[in-house]
Amino acid sequence: MSDSPRLSLTIPSELRMLTVARAFVEAVCQTRNLDRRTTHSIILATGEALSNVIRHAHRNRPDAQIQVQCHADSHSIEVALLDEGEPFDVNQVPHLDPGELRVGGRGVFLMRKLMDELSCQPCNPRGNLLRMVKRCADAG
Repeated sequence: MSDSPRLSLTIPSELRMLTVARAFVEAVCQTRNLDRRTTHSIILATGEALSNVIRHAHRNRPDAQIQVQCHADSHSIEVALLDEGEPFDVNQVPHLDPGELRVGGRGVFLMRKLMDELSCQPCNPRGNLLRMVKRCADAG
C-alpha cells in the first residue's frame, strides 16, 4: 500500500484538548488497521508527550499552540509534535529505574518504552520538534 499523506492537527496548549489530540491519533491508527495494543501504545505516548509540552514547555500558556503531525507508511507510524517552548533535549532526561518510587517524571520513560524511536530537536527561533516512531509490520 502507498504511503498516506502527512495529517496535521493544531490545538491550543490546554489540557482539555488532550482528548481531541488523542482521538486524532487514534483515527490515524485506525486508517492503517493497527491492532488495539499498538494503537493504545501510540495514543498513550502521544498523550504523555502533549501533557509534558503543555505543563513544562508552555508552562500552562493556553495562547501557545501545538501542532500534531501524523504520518503512516507500510512499516511505521510517526507522530511529531511542534511546540512553542524553550529548547528541550530529550537525551538529557535520565533513563529511570522502573522500580524507583516517585511521583511524576514518568512521561519520557513511557514514551521511550512505548515507541521505537524518540527524538527532539530545537526549532528556530523558538520551539521544538518531538518525533516518535512506532514500527508496525502489519500497518497498512
